[in-house]
Amino acid sequence: MQKKVALHTLGCKLNFSETSTIGDQFLNNGFQVVNFDEYADIYLFNTCTVTQNAERECRQLVRRALRNNPDAFVIVTGCYAQLRPEELCQIEGVDAVLGNQEKFNLFSLIDDFTKKDLSCIFVSPVNQINEFGFAHSTDADNRTRAYLKIQDGCDYKCTFCTIPLARGKSKSMDPDLVVSEFINLVEKGYKEIILTGVNVGDYGHSLGTGLYKLLLRLTDIPGDFRIRVSSIEPNLLSDELLELTFSNKKMCNHFHIPLQSGSQHILRQMRRRYTPEYYYQLIEKINSYSDDTGIGVDVIVGFPGETENDFLTTYNFLRELPISYLHVFTYSERPNTPAAEMKEKINVYERRRRNNMLRILSEKKKMSFYEKMIGKELEVLFETENHFGTMRGFSSNYVRVNTVYDSNLTNEIVKVSISGIVDGICEGNILENKNSIDLKAS
Repeated sequence: MQKKVALHTLGCKLNFSETSTIGDQFLNNGFQVVNFDEYADIYLFNTCTVTQNAERECRQLVRRALRNNPDAFVIVTGCYAQLRPEELCQIEGVDAVLGNQEKFNLFSLIDDFTKKDLSCIFVSPVNQINEFGFAHSTDADNRTRAYLKIQDGCDYKCTFCTIPLARGKSKSMDPDLVVSEFINLVEKGYKEIILTGVNVGDYGHSLGTGLYKLLLRLTDIPGDFRIRVSSIEPNLLSDELLELTFSNKKMCNHFHIPLQSGSQHILRQMRRRYTPEYYYQLIEKINSYSDDTGIGVDVIVGFPGETENDFLTTYNFLRELPISYLHVFTYSERPNTPAAEMKEKINVYERRRRNNMLRILSEKKKMSFYEKMIGKELEVLFETENHFGTMRGFSSNYVRVNTVYDSNLTNEIVKVSISGIVDGICEGNILENKNSIDLKAS
């Protein structure tokens, strides 16, 4: 009987692309990939270590999987596995721990998925992670939008971040290989391809090229598709990248730009590479091209030394900023980071209060942005049916849109008119089918 494997991803879009590639290894070796809640012979977790919550969730999910099948072979990989493999081995039921380099060679390391009394650890030191781990969406997942990993690692030294410790120095995929794999994804029928990495804006630095040059090549590829950049540091979002985004219809008019704090004092403590003034001017510049551009912002609350005044400075800064949503993170101490040794810790209750205030602000920002869309025409990539006879998708500027279910619209970019907002989602009326939208024009 064909053995089953269930995959679960914690963390960023980069992790999703890597999980899909790991899943492809299982498919190529005769396994069936099933949903995580189903019975499986193997459960694999691709983990994150950005926050303490991600690590706690990993431990809970391992126990949940073993309730589905106490005899299942459990594999944990990713950043948590890279940084603290011994800790993971202490979780009852974990059979193998693989580092960030080893997860791409799983079947050369494990040839017997039978439970053992002791866990096996396959983790190389981070300073030996020199190869670029190729990853993109595969048949192992059911997404209509594909993730393509083009960059990994980070040379920045932000005081709160463990990513350089878990993934090593910045490295990039060869541009010719990116183009080749991008064409492969287009030919497979993906209509949106999301370029992912730890620090995507740093793409190509070590290869004598850059993200702008890569995007010029990708947008020149014929086909019915669009490109979304997952996240980009504000100091790396250049004028030429902005010009390309707003002059080429294949580029999504959506940016996700980490801020972390609106207080200059806290930004210095974090070792970020910009000022609040620089960031504000960048957002204004983006909106000068089009105020319909979707702009997401990462922000951290409760960083050591963040006074009430620092937090209110951040809150007021974000309140006045013309953006469309926030991703709010509560600061948690990460081992072996400079911030973990800083004094003036903020108590947990206060961190949660600040987080809640910014989440409410985020919802207001999103609703205000969605209201601006009413009466406008957006091009939406529709995905799957929900339980009430409707289907949903995202527009180029990352607005979620709902419409009446039509199987012919699945995985198609369709022009819709936004008529209103229901339960926090825009309602769209279909105007044109895919044949009337020319995404081939630059």
